[in-house]
Amino acid sequence: MEYTTLGRTGLEVSRIALGCMSFGSSDWRPWVLDQAESEPIIERAIDLGINFFDTANVYSLGESERILGNALDGYREDSVVATKGYFQMDEDNPNSGGLSRKAIEQELQHSLDRLGMETIDLYQTHRWDGQTPIETTMRTLDDAVRRGEVRYVGTSSMWAHQFAEALHTSEQLGLERYETMQNHYNLVYREEEREMLPFTQERDVAVLPWSPLARGYLTRPDDAIDATTRGETEERMYDHPYREGGGREVNARVEELAEDEGVTMAQIALAWLLHKDWVDAPIVGTTSVEHLEQAVEALDISLSRSNMEYLEEPYEPVRVSGHE
Repeated sequence: MEYTTLGRTGLEVSRIALGCMSFGSSDWRPWVLDQAESEPIIERAIDLGINFFDTANVYSLGESERILGNALDGYREDSVVATKGYFQMDEDNPNSGGLSRKAIEQELQHSLDRLGMETIDLYQTHRWDGQTPIETTMRTLDDAVRRGEVRYVGTSSMWAHQFAEALHTSEQLGLERYETMQNHYNLVYREEEREMLPFTQERDVAVLPWSPLARGYLTRPDDAIDATTRGETEERMYDHPYREGGGREVNARVEELAEDEGVTMAQIALAWLLHKDWVDAPIVGTTSVEHLEQAVEALDISLSRSNMEYLEEPYEPVRVSGHE
């Protein structure tokens, strides 16, 4: 395993983060694993040297956090645990979502309880809340750090101007700032390269791409996607413009290069991300130990400049996706 320093935090994290969206309950998504199926994957991740785990309260409506907390019992000091809040957790309670002081404080406490932890290493706001002043959100997060419930704060997909406003607010008021950006970034969705990624580099903000394999689109040929359980049931895969703007040709080139190198398509897609200077740790979700091991092996794949250019060349601008 390789490790990197997470932005300005001083935390040393594995260059592969284990995403825990696939752990929880199949009642939430048909492809999600239950606790008995999830724990061997988390345990193997620890064996492989992964120390960075990312979940969210909304994943299986809290069950993912509970499973992760149970699996890390005995490994807590060696682990860096990240979770997120924003999406509404109770359809009958509008204050169970958003980034108001009430929502953050109560949902953070629920996350701590489910994880079985006194402190969360990285607490991230899952999206931008247009209904709450950013000053309110940042003051509330700062208070959580001062209470010892959170060590560092981060955020996820938003417009670059919103992120700039959040950082400016923290700096002006002397508050804890967002130290990480978890954004939508992969070979078939590169719109973040226009503004967000240069800005994170300039401000020394760590980047943790979500959906590094484009919800599975970069793991197998285009015409084979629909045959998978996720392809059959995950309509959100097609909410994103992966098949637009040259996406199909990128997919074909990933397949071609993988065959040439004797590795999997997923390994080529991950290796491409790991070669990007502005990427700290892609968040890789998996439903099998085999795929987890292959993801870690991607750290050993070296792509030449010509390989990188060949993979990138077909890309064309697409609609922005992932901020909702």
